[in-house]
Amino acid sequence: MYKVNDYVVYKKDVCLVKEIKSNRINDSYYYVLIPIDDDSLKIKVPVDNKMGFIRDIISKKETEKLIEKIPFIDPLANIEDKYIEKTYKDLIYNGKQEDLVKIIKTAYLRNKDRESANRKLSDKDIHYFEQAERYLYNEIAISLGVSFEKAKEYIVDKVSKLVSNK
Repeated sequence: MYKVNDYVVYKKDVCLVKEIKSNRINDSYYYVLIPIDDDSLKIKVPVDNKMGFIRDIISKKETEKLIEKIPFIDPLANIEDKYIEKTYKDLIYNGKQEDLVKIIKTAYLRNKDRESANRKLSDKDIHYFEQAERYLYNEIAISLGVSFEKAKEYIVDKVSKLVSNK
């Protein structure tokens, strides 16, 4: 059971456990979660988490392992434009950090190719790149106890060093 002021991941969003309240109607308890990106939103989720929508934040140790894996996580390959959005949605729905890295790498490379060919950047790639970054870096920021920007800088710096040492 989580406690008030714990951070959790609800579906894909990092949330703060604001309160634990009782439901007098069916004699159960629920969490009141506040997403860190939108403090005006309150999400009520049963404490028993039968649907499995709540999970722990990635640990510092798991974060370091993930960072070491990033250079070896391949972007998506050979996906036609008409299927890319569905693929991105499926990967985001999975909620795995490695899948978010795949989206970030794929969208970045696809738009880099477009840019070098003097073509318009893909709105879908931009949207899913930003969404994947938000989910990944928000969770890692909480794990490391730093801001979103610091988490992003930390990961980019560590991955750059890993790639240059290969």
